[in-house]
Amino acid sequence: MKKISVILMGCGGVGRQLIQHIVSFRSLHAKMGVHLRVVGVSDSKSLVVPIDDVLKEELDDEVLSEVCSIKSAGSPLTTLGALEKGGCRVFNGSESRRETEEIAQLLGKSTGLVVVDCSASSDTVEILTKAVDLGCCVVLANKKPLTSTLEHYDKLVLDPRRIRHESTVGAGLPVIASMNRIISSGDPVHSIVGSLSGTLGYVMSELEDGRPLSQVVRAAKTLGYTEPDPRDDLSGMDVARKGLILARLLGKRIIMDSIKIESLYPEEMGPGVMSVDDFLQNGVAKLDQNIEERVKRASSNGCVLRYVCMIEGSSVQVGIREVPKDSPLGRLRGSDNIVEIRSRCYKEQPLVIQGAGAGNDTTAAGCLADIIDMQDLFH
Repeated sequence: MKKISVILMGCGGVGRQLIQHIVSFRSLHAKMGVHLRVVGVSDSKSLVVPIDDVLKEELDDEVLSEVCSIKSAGSPLTTLGALEKGGCRVFNGSESRRETEEIAQLLGKSTGLVVVDCSASSDTVEILTKAVDLGCCVVLANKKPLTSTLEHYDKLVLDPRRIRHESTVGAGLPVIASMNRIISSGDPVHSIVGSLSGTLGYVMSELEDGRPLSQVVRAAKTLGYTEPDPRDDLSGMDVARKGLILARLLGKRIIMDSIKIESLYPEEMGPGVMSVDDFLQNGVAKLDQNIEERVKRASSNGCVLRYVCMIEGSSVQVGIREVPKDSPLGRLRGSDNIVEIRSRCYKEQPLVIQGAGAGNDTTAAGCLADIIDMQDLFH
């Protein structure tokens, strides 16, 4: 049985779902000849590890399930220590980071270790780059490390065999894998156009039906499609991060400031100026007329509006564009993601990848597949 040691950073929705997948699919992985040894789980403040030597011990499924229950209830991991659960220790604060690095040092060059980042933090990049230096593999759902400085990016992708990040773009959709195959074949990519936000995809398709933007945004928040502050989605920054990841994958040496981003709200309605409630009750309604005019103008041209990321040459742009109503992008409905890749081989008819591009389940499934995909690097 091939044993893959795993340490997980981030116990939010995606991290907990990944733990549940690992526990649920033990028999499937056993048939594949693989066993995932979870040797650590951390949130922003604490780290849970086996009570004994991580070379021999792992967190058992009972402890992993308890971690999920505690975090689902909004409690800190320190609660686990207070419960005196057998077989685990809890480190807090700076100790948790030091212990994570010690585990990476111990396992990286011996049995091997996969460090999985399911957090939404920009603070994990230092640990990840150190883990790479220590010979560890890295799996990312967190976009921020790959959209940090070019220096950090270069360190993370130094050995492409040891990093997987399918879930950073399009959740579990095989966007990164497809691009890597195209790049490996020597087929030059000419352009990429994608609707990469489930939230903004939903907003745009609802606008097409004649609903005002303010009504659509409030509905999206009620349905749980948006972040607690919908402006986190409406700013386009999340789409820009995904665009930057794809552009860098193509070898483009660009930073976030190089990307032209169209926000759906003006600066005077930003988080530092207007509260969430004020924005939803008063601010967003002031945007209705302009968007309504753009929807009508697009319709008169036989088009619809979509919030897209466009990568062509050295240019990366993120914003609202008119697209033909009968195109793959134009037919997109709801919160699905879609990516169109044009290359020498896919010149006339682009390679189109479409499906659920959001959700904890699909994102965690993408992470799990990435971990299993690295099994050949383990003994």
